[in-house]
Formats: sequence, C-alpha cells, structure tokens
Amino acid sequence: MKQEQILNQIQAYDTIIIHRHMRPDPDAIGSQVGLAEILRASFPNKTIYQVGGPVGDLDFLATMDEVSEEQYQEALVIVTDTANAPRISDDRYDLGKKLIKIDHHPNDEPYGDLMWVDPKASSCSEMIASFCFAHDELQMTDNAARLLYAGIVGDTGRFLYPATTKATFAIAGKLRCYDFDASKINRTLQQVPLKVARLSGYVYSNLEVDQTGAAKVVLTKELLETYHVSDAETSGLVPLPGDVEEVLAWALFVEQPEGYYRVRIRSKGPVINEIAKRHHGGGHPLASGANAKDKAEVAEIYGEILAACTQYRKADK
Repeated sequence: MKQEQILNQIQAYDTIIIHRHMRPDPDAIGSQVGLAEILRASFPNKTIYQVGGPVGDLDFLATMDEVSEEQYQEALVIVTDTANAPRISDDRYDLGKKLIKIDHHPNDEPYGDLMWVDPKASSCSEMIASFCFAHDELQMTDNAARLLYAGIVGDTGRFLYPATTKATFAIAGKLRCYDFDASKINRTLQQVPLKVARLSGYVYSNLEVDQTGAAKVVLTKELLETYHVSDAETSGLVPLPGDVEEVLAWALFVEQPEGYYRVRIRSKGPVINEIAKRHHGGGHPLASGANAKDKAEVAEIYGEILAACTQYRKADK
C-alpha cells in the first residue's frame, strides 16, 4: 500500500528532489541515485535531482546536483536511507511541497508526510530495487542496477551480515542481469589506501578484548595525524574486529578535532542500538553509531557493550 502511495505521488509531481544522509555510505548513494536514475528513465518529462553535497571517495558511484531554493517550491522531496531528520544532508529538504521517507532503519524518529520503512530489509537499496521490479511503470537501467547493487553489497558487508535474506539474494540476482561490472564494484568497495591498511595493523595490535567478547579500540587525533588518515577514512576499519574469533561485539572510538569521539558499534549477536540511542545515536540492532563527549563516556559505552555481551552469553547457555 505504501509503495502504491509513493508511486502515485511520484507520478503527480513534475519536479522531484532526492536527499540522503550526511557522511554517505554506499547504501545512501546507491538508494538515492539509483532511485533518481529509475525515475529519469521512467518519466523522461520530469525533472529529477540528487542533492546532499560532496560524497568523498564514493564519487566513483555518483556525484550530486546543485539546486536552488526556488526549485523546491513545487517539488516532491524524497529522503532515502536516513533514520532521523537531523542526519539529512542539506537541510532544505523541508522546503518542498511534500516529503517522503524511505528507509530500512528502525523508525524511532518518524518524519515526512508519507513513510515507507522496512527494518527487515538488508538495505534501502534493496527496497528501491524491489519497488522498481514490483511496478511496470518503473524502468530499471544498467546504471541504476549498478548503484543499487553497490548499496546492497555495502550494507550487507558483501552478503555476510545477518540482515542478508533470500530476498536480498533474489534482488541482487535480478540486478546482476543488467550490464555493469560487479567485480569492479566489489573490489573498489573493499580496497583501502595503503595508509589505512597500515592503520589496520594498529587496530589489530591494540584491540582490547574482554572475556565476554566485548572489544574496543580508540583512535586518537594524534594517531590519525601520524598515519595521515581522516575520520572519514576510518570507516574501512570498522569491520576488522569482527574477523577475530573471540570478539562478539565491539566499538571503534575515533577522536574528533573538537575533542569528542565518534563511535561505531557492531555486533555478532547482542543488540547494541539501544546503547547507541543512550549516547546521541542509533541505528540497527547489530550496527549502530553514537557519540561520546569525553573519555569517561567512552568507558561508559564500553561498559554497556560488555554488559550486553555478558547478558547475551548467559541467555545463550
């Protein structure tokens, strides 16, 4: 029902502006621009924009358009892969005539006039692809398939994460019928610069692991400067502790220039998004982000991860 309502709104507007979240990942770009490409092919008389500013090292996937405030006045605005409004990249999203939210995160902070939220989906890109394949009015293209496949690969960790379902594989299989280099996408998403690879060694060498399986590593400002690595480039380090057999749930604490810590939390079983919510963040049950204002809050978050691991192991006995 929600999909039909969204399609009706898309058909009703001549101008559509699509947003995603700040600090985009492959799923943000994949779902946003994948949808834009589908709509351009399906409705060539409509004007479709993708906005949100620079995309960093994901510019091999897509780049953004420049849009004036006047162009929002009679536009439909769609936001993909963004759980809460403060994380939307480009705060002009509310200048449009109508706002639609399409997302796969838990809907803890609803926004928009119309919402389609499916936390069971592996990615927002999977949702956009299924939306297209379910409606004859919508046309998939080679580039849209490339973008959506990249988004699914990114958010499933190359189909390794628990959110990967048979529906995910079915959608990915249909996307692979289009003409794009899937191997190149996998290689590009997986590879890291040499400086980040060297920092990976530090992560493994300095990973603190409790007997419960709770683990952490702290990357200070000074350390990042020594390795010449930016905060954005540390995203490739997040999955590394998960490769360690003894690790059950973990956090990467990255000190910011302002002195606070950006926190990325991951888990193989214990639910950790409630921890993130208590510390100015949120996300999925097994993959979330938060913030710690100082070392004391870093210790507090790690303590909560340890407690979650302890409880999980007790329940598993």
